[in-house]
Amino acid sequence: MNLFKKIYCRTFQTVFRLALPLLPYRKPKQLNDMDALVALLLKKRIHTVLLVTDRSIRSFGITKPLEEKLVQADIDCIIYDKTVANPTTTNVEEAREKYLANDCQALIGFGGGSSIDCAKAVGARIAKPHQSLARMKGILKIHKKLPLLIAIPTTAGTGSETTLAAVIVDNETRHKYPINDFPLIPRYAVLDPEVTRSLPPALTATTGMDALTHAVEAYIGNSTTAGTRKDAIKAVQLIFQYIRPAYKDGSNMTARRKMLYASYLAGSAFTKSYVGYVHAVAHSLGGKYNVPHGLANAVLLPFVLKAYGDSAAAKLHQLAIAINISTEEESDSEGAAKFIEAIKEMKRDLNIGDTIPEIQEEDIPMLAHYAEKEGNPLYPVPKLMTAEELEQFYYMVMED
Repeated sequence: MNLFKKIYCRTFQTVFRLALPLLPYRKPKQLNDMDALVALLLKKRIHTVLLVTDRSIRSFGITKPLEEKLVQADIDCIIYDKTVANPTTTNVEEAREKYLANDCQALIGFGGGSSIDCAKAVGARIAKPHQSLARMKGILKIHKKLPLLIAIPTTAGTGSETTLAAVIVDNETRHKYPINDFPLIPRYAVLDPEVTRSLPPALTATTGMDALTHAVEAYIGNSTTAGTRKDAIKAVQLIFQYIRPAYKDGSNMTARRKMLYASYLAGSAFTKSYVGYVHAVAHSLGGKYNVPHGLANAVLLPFVLKAYGDSAAAKLHQLAIAINISTEEESDSEGAAKFIEAIKEMKRDLNIGDTIPEIQEEDIPMLAHYAEKEGNPLYPVPKLMTAEELEQFYYMVMED
């Protein structure tokens, strides 16, 4: 990367870091179960809600307990269940039309990051009916208060219930882009492990690795605060302790609850401190090939961390110490290597591979361009990379 662009990126990131104490970040209020949610809606005199979810979650009956409780409380529940794995502009517009047609008063995103992101984007379009989502992409483009937004994560990983971001795919171009603004942070997050009970082991694994990626990228970036470092370290510790039990036994409610809390903490960390090139590359793969975001992050994470080299070694060493696989006496490079190896071991234990078969070589320059455009200057990564340098990661994880 040329000197002038490096100066621009780092100056941009420094301004945002200095502004952190002045910006209206907040954590959603936590609710422990569906009864608490219904009580909240009654207290706020809300009589009609739009539930944004997907067909898979509904077919498994995961939303049914909430739907029944809402009926018993005489609250109308309008359902949009067409959200796809990487939510599209079409999803958002269809859900928005349902919200308006039924005079809804609140939005509930029920599912993984896709459903919650879709609900956020619906809220943004309701708040700004004359502005397209494409014009909201980037940072601080919304400015207006959304309808009451409640998130119910069914996966312990995306952290969408805590963040100011929604990631949307343009239906026409297939370009995947983030929308970032403070009104997108849900007002409430329902952390109920029962809704994660039926999550298949593979999704438990990849969404848990997604949370780990959030925590690690937030921690090693250059825009951390004492609070985000604390949240990120705790999230990493919880994930290393509980992801394997949750993967092996889906009915282990202690592990499920701890993973939900880890995801919440990791989301709280990265919504302030941002992520890095793992996410930028993963988003490009999701947009082009519909690769699930958690899977892409899990595959890419150790490769990108290794490529950061000395620029991330000290902080990775600190994470290794936090999970008791390294000591203060070891060098930063030794500690960092142990932490990266521990991630590789986790992937093996969770049956996550090292390749993404969908990648086509002829697409790599375009994908790297999208990743570079997303990452620079927004993400305060330890080491700045150009699109040409980011191409290496696609080749690393492309099947031979």
